[in-house]
Amino acid sequence: MGVVFSGLSALVVEGVTDEGEVIRVSARTRDDPVPCPACGTRTARVHGFHGRVIADVPVDGRRVVALVRVRRLVCPVLGCPRQTFREQVPGVVERYQRRTNRLAGQLGSVVKELAGRAGARLCRVLACAISRSTALRMLMRQVVTPLRVPRVLGVDDFALKRRHRYATVIIDAETGERIDVLPDRTAQTLTTWLREHPGAQYVCRDGSATYAEAIRQALPETVQVSDRWHLWSNLCGRVLAEVRSHAACWATAVNPTRPGGVHEQSTRERW
Repeated sequence: MGVVFSGLSALVVEGVTDEGEVIRVSARTRDDPVPCPACGTRTARVHGFHGRVIADVPVDGRRVVALVRVRRLVCPVLGCPRQTFREQVPGVVERYQRRTNRLAGQLGSVVKELAGRAGARLCRVLACAISRSTALRMLMRQVVTPLRVPRVLGVDDFALKRRHRYATVIIDAETGERIDVLPDRTAQTLTTWLREHPGAQYVCRDGSATYAEAIRQALPETVQVSDRWHLWSNLCGRVLAEVRSHAACWATAVNPTRPGGVHEQSTRERW
């Protein structure tokens, strides 16, 4: 029990039934007193019982469904606005949820990477089927971590619709982690973002004069450097343009001591 159903350790597991494609677990809450959500007074006086059906992580490629009996307790404080209340199971399942916390965490990791339809297809393979709408709702409930400003920022643009619409991506140039995405590639947008998120010591960018001006306005003390890919790309472009400008010279520079075939001759004439 401690290995397979360790996520239900806060409950008292009374039985496990193998029903083929489904493993059904019968459990109940412990008899310990719990605090009233309104006044905080601890009580163990039972008013009634209520059943909850929650899904847990699959076992052996089969779904796990837990039938949990929870108590409805009576608050002993006279005049408390919550005379009775239903106890919760913190650490196992959240209020109003039908999946355990560990199953919700696994599904959240899947939909975070694959979003709607693709996430739903993979979850079906993992024996925890959800719809694409549920996958999107779980994705929207994900807690957004606060933006972290790294020591070295990388700034570059990319096409949302080539030749029509572009955006700006900001990354950690040392780790490659994406920090943020801006809706366009204008200097004003980047300047506003840099002023709202100071702290970078270096900014690695391409040869865009727009980005250079934005960085100078927002972070005048920051060192601007060119990224390696654009340096090599610009160098290769310059070399290729120089070679093409002397194509007529290469065509006459034929070594008579090394007669070649048709392919070699055409290559010399072209370059």
